[in-house]
Amino acid sequence: MVQGVSRQVIVVRSPDPRLFEQAIFIVKENAFGSGVSADAVVQEAQRVARGYIRQNTKTKGAKGALYRLLYFLLGALLSSGVWGTALFLASGI
Repeated sequence: MVQGVSRQVIVVRSPDPRLFEQAIFIVKENAFGSGVSADAVVQEAQRVARGYIRQNTKTKGAKGALYRLLYFLLGALLSSGVWGTALFLASGI
């Protein structure tokens, strides 16, 4: 048995189905009472969904691979420097 309050929702289909199939937005009760049109609410939901996709796919692809390689090389260089310094100090020269 389902109990509770009825809510209005907006379902936005994903432009990139690799991330998610759809986004569901629960509309506030007073959203339409403040002079906002239904089209404006739908456009805002679409804008938020697009922003989420942009924000969470920034470092994907070639740019993300380049950053990962750069961080790997920087870590290897730093660890080599620490080991070299430790060996130099341990040798007593």
